[in-house]
Amino acid sequence: MNPDTNDTIGLSRRKLLAGLGAVGVASAGAGLGTTAYFNDTESFEGNTLTAGELDLKLDYRATYAGGTGRIDEINGWYSESGPGEPFEVVEEEDGVYLIGEVPSIDEADSWEDEVQTRDFCAPDVGLINGDQIPVFVLDDVKPGDCGEVTISLHICDNPSWVWMNGELTENAQNGYSEPEIEALEGLELSTDDPEGDGQLADAIDVTVWYDENCNNVYEAGGESGGPLCVQIVLDASGSMSTGNRNSQAINGAKTLAESILQDGPAGSRVGVTFFSASGYDQSAQVIQTLTDDLQDVLDAIDTLPANGSDTAIGEGIEEAQGDLENCDDDESPTMVVLTDGENTVRPPDPGDAADDAKDAGTEIYALGVGNAQVSTLNDISSDPDEEYVFFASDDGALEQAFGLISETLLGESIIFEGSLADAMAELEAGIALDGNRATESREPFDGGLTQCIGFEWCLPAEVGNEVQTDSVVFDLGFYAEQFRHNDDPQVTFNGTEANSTSTGNVSQ
Repeated sequence: MNPDTNDTIGLSRRKLLAGLGAVGVASAGAGLGTTAYFNDTESFEGNTLTAGELDLKLDYRATYAGGTGRIDEINGWYSESGPGEPFEVVEEEDGVYLIGEVPSIDEADSWEDEVQTRDFCAPDVGLINGDQIPVFVLDDVKPGDCGEVTISLHICDNPSWVWMNGELTENAQNGYSEPEIEALEGLELSTDDPEGDGQLADAIDVTVWYDENCNNVYEAGGESGGPLCVQIVLDASGSMSTGNRNSQAINGAKTLAESILQDGPAGSRVGVTFFSASGYDQSAQVIQTLTDDLQDVLDAIDTLPANGSDTAIGEGIEEAQGDLENCDDDESPTMVVLTDGENTVRPPDPGDAADDAKDAGTEIYALGVGNAQVSTLNDISSDPDEEYVFFASDDGALEQAFGLISETLLGESIIFEGSLADAMAELEAGIALDGNRATESREPFDGGLTQCIGFEWCLPAEVGNEVQTDSVVFDLGFYAEQFRHNDDPQVTFNGTEANSTSTGNVSQ
């Protein structure tokens, strides 16, 4: 490490590990003399301080829309002898190829579903953890081609600030073809430097966004465009009292309600249902009927207990659907169901109750925490599961999980939109990412929750011969830095002027 650059972060940085260990022993003992003095010994022994861990792990799913009939050619690029990360390329639909997936998911499952529900911070899970790999290694790219990678971020253990960074490392002209010279002259561009910069980086369009449901597609907002009609269905069983689970549920549900009623389509309404609370006449009860009065909804959510002896998910869905029957024709009936356990009260079966609600036109998002069963979440959610099931493997991430659902309902947020050249210029300085887009201020990323970033490039069909033979090479990276004691971090990348307030930024 160069001591003169210890405040800059190199692009090879794919993770941050912070570890300190200290063991100290303090003791006091009385002296011994020749007479029997009164004596006593008190000690504080075995004092141990163990530092926490901060580990950023990545996985990804990448596709290339490059035209039909190219499976053998593309497979060669991603073979053991090719330049790409070895992968058995699959043509998922006509002309669209899966060119990378980590972890590789069994055929019966789907990557989107797995990354939302598995605990990827568990030991021995094969993710990108300090490795440097190319995602796109493509030849013969033509106008109309596109590529997309959705990168799944996992913060392990400690909440962290996260940045996305990158760099355009090559923008090569690679000489001139005859059609290229003609096109460049027609655009009044120079043809004097065959070894200089090409036009490809300026021609490629890039979109970067928060892919809330990790489905590899940018979704600008709800399809209907009409008001939302949402019942927030919350588990009030005794297990919700574990740690800060109940307070996280309250804060997350309130964030969801605020987003819908303050930022959602005009005329939206929200209601609240609790299931399994003690002292009610039945196992589930609508606490707040559908209303556009935000304060009434927040007051209702604030009363969420955690004292029930059962978990009546099916009854919660059934009661909430009864209120959703009051949605107007122009409203989109929606249910967000939170549970931390397995259904223990039948009838109704959660899946049957959910099927009835979905048959009536209700969309259901399922959110699990604690001992929630993924199979139950899949049964009650709308299809496809990977777009409607969310899971927080750590209680502290529950509020942010509600934020993911909020942004899915209201539309995903763009991080950057422009040319590849401009995208890399932005990323060279680093783009600060927000752990919870449903709140006004930037938040760190909590551990125990998968969050995804989508990156799509397209070479527009109208681009002509001016990009013939050109090539680009670019890097993408992510950097995480601890949140605790670090309220306003200032971080720089790629050799620019260092101004980080952290003492841990090191080039490598």
